[in-house]
Amino acid sequence: MTKEQRHEVIMEELIKHGSVLVADLVRQLDVSAVTIRKDLTELEKSDKLYRNHGKAVLINPYINNRSVNEKEKFAADEKHAIGREAARLITRNDSICIASGTTVHALARNIVPIHKLTVVSASLPVSNILSEHENIDIIQLGGMLRHSSLSVVGEYSARILHDCSFSKLYMGVDGIDFDFGITTTEMREAALNQKMMAAAQKTIVLADSTKFGRRGFAKIADMDAVDIIITDAGVSPKVVKRIEDLGIELIIAK
Repeated sequence: MTKEQRHEVIMEELIKHGSVLVADLVRQLDVSAVTIRKDLTELEKSDKLYRNHGKAVLINPYINNRSVNEKEKFAADEKHAIGREAARLITRNDSICIASGTTVHALARNIVPIHKLTVVSASLPVSNILSEHENIDIIQLGGMLRHSSLSVVGEYSARILHDCSFSKLYMGVDGIDFDFGITTTEMREAALNQKMMAAAQKTIVLADSTKFGRRGFAKIADMDAVDIIITDAGVSPKVVKRIEDLGIELIIAK
């Protein structure tokens, strides 16, 4: 088998399974581990896979921080559908907290309250969107502004949260790794999200289907701290089963 043929088989296995072990490729292709590692290195340099601890995965599981304007353009329809489902969970005279991220922007655009609603927000765009509704009381958290997400972080925000209690926290994340937990790309944001979770009765994670199997630099919490995950119809059956096995409520936005 030529190198090109090996590469083709490797990519077929990755597309089929999402990840593949070096040891399995050695047996399947009947070549040495050194040869497989060289193949994986070459494919990684071509941005076709990502090597990680004796295996290869189809995508780089580590998320880089990107600007909110760049993120807004990605999976816009899916985020709108997720936001619509998330808004349906808001009840009469509710008090909720909304963290940062473009998926929670979609939530804000789908909130049309016919009753009184109190919102604690870390996101400037969320507060701006909701300011159109006179029957929404908005508490905008203060602190240091993150230019990439147009949201605030820091001790000033945490102090306000210490005196708050709300029924639901709506939180966007940069990655969901079932072994590592939910993550973001920034440690200060992760710390603030943890404070929000402590003040909320229920944590609702809004994440498009590309977020599964990936992780950001900063861990927010383990999976058992999540009550509900709302994602789009692109989520794989394998991921759905894993979420259900963890006892987390899953809502798939059509």
